[in-house]
Amino acid sequence: IYCGAKAGDYFDLKGEMLSLPAGQGFSIYSLAAVLPLLAAKQRPTHANDWMTSDAEIACPDPNCASRLRIVRVAKRRFSHAETTAVPLPGKTEHK
Repeated sequence: IYCGAKAGDYFDLKGEMLSLPAGQGFSIYSLAAVLPLLAAKQRPTHANDWMTSDAEIACPDPNCASRLRIVRVAKRRFSHAETTAVPLPGKTEHK
C-alpha cells in the first residue's frame, strides 16, 4: 500500500465533523476520493440507488491496492438550524 494506510485504519464522521484516532492519518488523496461520497452516504437512499450498495472506494493512485470502505455505524437525526444559518422557507426551527 503506497498511501500510508494500514488494514484497519479508520476515521469517524459525525455530521460534518471528521475525526481520526490519535497517531493515525490518511493520505489527502485517499480522503479526496472518498469525501464527495460521505454526505450522500449519510442520507437515506432508494433501494435501487448505487449509493445504497456500493461502499468501497479505491485509492486514486493506480499502483495502490488499498480500498476505503464506508460503513454506517449508527443513524442520527439532523437539525436544520444546527447545520446552517439559512432558515427553511416558511418555517422556523428551534435548536
